Amino acid sequence: MSEAIQQDGLPPARRRAAVACLCVGLSMTVLDVSMVNVALPGIARDLDVSPSSVTWVVNAFQLVLVGLLLPAASLGEVLGFRRVYQWGVAVYVLGALGATFAPTLPMLVLCRALQGIGCAAMMSLNAGLMRFIYPSRMLGSAIAIIALTVALSSAAGPTVGSIIITLGGWSSLFLLAVPIGLGVLLLGARALPEVPAQPRRFDGLSALLNLLGFVSLFLGLDMLPHILLLGLVLMVFAAGCLFLLVARLTHDPAPLLPLDLLRIRPVRLAISASSCMFAAQAMLYVALPFHLTAAGRSVAEIGLMVSPWPLAVAMAASIAGRIVDRINSALPCIVGSCVVGAGLVTMALLPPQGAVWPFMVAMFCSGLGFGSFQTPNNRTILGAAPRHRAASAGGMQSTARVLGQAAGTTTVAMVFHFGAQAGGVRAEFALLMGAALAVMAALFNTVRSRA
Repeated sequence: MSEAIQQDGLPPARRRAAVACLCVGLSMTVLDVSMVNVALPGIARDLDVSPSSVTWVVNAFQLVLVGLLLPAASLGEVLGFRRVYQWGVAVYVLGALGATFAPTLPMLVLCRALQGIGCAAMMSLNAGLMRFIYPSRMLGSAIAIIALTVALSSAAGPTVGSIIITLGGWSSLFLLAVPIGLGVLLLGARALPEVPAQPRRFDGLSALLNLLGFVSLFLGLDMLPHILLLGLVLMVFAAGCLFLLVARLTHDPAPLLPLDLLRIRPVRLAISASSCMFAAQAMLYVALPFHLTAAGRSVAEIGLMVSPWPLAVAMAASIAGRIVDRINSALPCIVGSCVVGAGLVTMALLPPQGAVWPFMVAMFCSGLGFGSFQTPNNRTILGAAPRHRAASAGGMQSTARVLGQAAGTTTVAMVFHFGAQAGGVRAEFALLMGAALAVMAALFNTVRSRA
């Protein structure tokens, strides 16, 4: 039996080193997503490719990531958390090194897919490792650290990416990940807990069905606003793959697609609420810039008006992490969801050409609500799951987040598509739909609180 299991967490000194390892690795991957978006125009110019083609630098990474989150979590339970996490870091670094020197777009896309494989292993095991690093009584604080790291990295990503590209070109974004990743590898080998592997085999066929199902689902969602028939075909294929996957795993005691965890009512409700809230967040992030641009706002103004959200999320997540271990976790989720909904309604009703500060106040309040929701909700998902299924709970949490974001983005695209056909794009309607999703998340947590 491992030291982490015996002591219900690591000793304080080793705990700090392990948390530092995970936070640096998490920052590296979160910064990657936002920084590479900034680099796309330069990549298209230097590699002489079209803007539509260069988006595959991002798409390849995201598709591989979403398709492998649950398989990587299952592999971590079978082979050991630390081993799979370290493999993920090594693969991510290898992909970053290849992307640095990629001479063509296909080679760069291939290296980005390789980075997606490594990122899936890292992201799926972050939360599970935290459950063995911290004592159970401090699980809320552990989850708050993850939320704080993600929020601050997301806020810093575009600025940091712009500075790095200005100083060293887009290839330096990938090269920077190499020494950071090697540092994470060295620190992780000494500090991360050795969680015992579970005596079962990895289900390769289920992993393939999961990969095909989720990749087809996300491609279908992306295609719906542009090529409706192709989008529907992909979604039907995805539904078939996921149906076969569920049928295959129905009686599995520890399935790759964690049906056993979804049978736990608090987990099921928290996952549903998480998908709703991340869909609402995506709708805000996509719709609001269009709403403000149509009113003649500059890019700098829009960036300023959006910036309070991640900073408020970081503040609220930190505070929520300190109290969530001592109260009913559903209560801050309900309040936070309602605050987000109210903020989205406010931004939909504010005149887009008016003063900047009302939008900034609404964004800040919405960010506080989202941060108040996120930490307690994630604590429910991890805390209600058995410890030996911590990796699958973390993988499912990440999958719910990405699924919600994709659904929210697609919904906004559909609103814009049909709005344009009706004579005008109505970003306000998308914001109100996001508010409705936030209220739905509050309802899910209301049911959970009564249970």
